[in-house]
Amino acid sequence: MSHASASDTIVKEITIEAPAERIFEALTNPDQRLKWWGAEGQYRGTHMESDLRPGGKWMTRGIGRAGQAFSVGGEYREIERPRLLVFTWLPDWDANAEESLVRFDLLERDGVTTVRLTHSGLTSESARAHHQGWPQVLARLQAYVES
Repeated sequence: MSHASASDTIVKEITIEAPAERIFEALTNPDQRLKWWGAEGQYRGTHMESDLRPGGKWMTRGIGRAGQAFSVGGEYREIERPRLLVFTWLPDWDANAEESLVRFDLLERDGVTTVRLTHSGLTSESARAHHQGWPQVLARLQAYVES
């Protein structure tokens, strides 16, 4: 995997009215993640596995548009509960996909958490185009943990 440059990186940030621990749990607990990881009419997760330790594997399977099955998975690289989660990302819906890196930084102040997502290693225009859904993912995470 190559080092990230500004052109191969997506950075999104959101403020969520919930403690960092609550958000971290929603990101890493398979039962919780399946409750919010999806978008009506676009895709929904149906199964998630998570071996939450550096070097541990994770994988999510689901159903996409028109009932098409998909999966995405990777390996946890860094875990500093509840403030940092870093993992590799390799989706099967892009035949030319290369492994990339997703990083969640959680900074809590007075029970409100700023979540910064950095997705790097998106070396092609196709890869960047296939990963523009992060604002919607973060909005669903926010709705789930604030409910």
